[in-house]
Amino acid sequence: MRWRGFTFGLIVLIILCLIIRSVFTLLALLFEDEFADAIPASEIRSANYTGIKPPIIPKIIHQTYKHNDIPGVWKDAQQSCVDLHPDYKYILWTDDMARSFIATHYPWFLATFEGYTYPIQRADSIRYFVLYHYGGIYIDLDDGCNRRLDPLLTYSAFLRRTVPIGISNDVMGSVPRHSFFHRVIQNLQPSDHGFILPYLTVLFSTGPTFLSIVWKEYTWTKPIGSDRVRILMLPEYKHNAWSFFRHHLGNSWHQGDAQVVFWMWAHWQLVTLAGFTMLGLLGLSLWIVYSRLFLASARYYHGRYRYSMASGATPPPSPSRRLENCILILHERNCQDP
Repeated sequence: MRWRGFTFGLIVLIILCLIIRSVFTLLALLFEDEFADAIPASEIRSANYTGIKPPIIPKIIHQTYKHNDIPGVWKDAQQSCVDLHPDYKYILWTDDMARSFIATHYPWFLATFEGYTYPIQRADSIRYFVLYHYGGIYIDLDDGCNRRLDPLLTYSAFLRRTVPIGISNDVMGSVPRHSFFHRVIQNLQPSDHGFILPYLTVLFSTGPTFLSIVWKEYTWTKPIGSDRVRILMLPEYKHNAWSFFRHHLGNSWHQGDAQVVFWMWAHWQLVTLAGFTMLGLLGLSLWIVYSRLFLASARYYHGRYRYSMASGATPPPSPSRRLENCILILHERNCQDP
């Protein structure tokens, strides 16, 4: 019985280790050093920016929508970026343009691109591909420009910090063929999984959580120089006079399940504790069932053994011995067949 308990405990421990390993990167995001790769505010605030550092990101603004007729609620935001950057090339990637681009330049991804359940997954993935291919700055349609983006062009790649953890994919910039975005597009197919909640499916397959996980794993490789990805912090993103962007009404792809996920993010400590508690209770329940089954089995065969010894009969074979005898008989029969 002691060895059976040890074996069961070992099996449960291995299962728990595999579960923790599968979500290790996500858990690591809870303890990230958010300032390790932050862009110093002193370098990019308009009062301090001198323009001495040469730009290395191409002057291209990328945005996406299903067609060229952008809803009125986003037109002011879009126009603000166009008006502030007359010397930038502006590209609005429609659904038809996106599919044609993938089919022409990345045909290995076309089946995955067309197979996505939700349109936002295609909108997410195309932004990674165009940044990798052309470089430039991607901006969501609900992010209006508050000032020129020139200071951000001096970094080889940047993402923006989000709350409570990780980074977002609504504002990103990169030089062409950056190693980080190469890693991103290579991870899209392995991450194409579905979940019960549509919002979770989007988050983990193409959205901010997917990007945060890839980014965290990328930082573990200790990139240096031009391979480094810098982080635009929240004060420089919005809500201040020196911020680069102004947020407008957006998130049109959010459904009712998004509120559940928002609550989970806001209370991630409680959710993490509850998750480990549930795993512990599950392990305890399995151990109780396991113990009772084997205890009942041991009592049954012990009773049969005492009865057989008292009557002078041969003790009944154990279940494992019965299985071995059946296999041996079947093997002998097969060998005797012509």
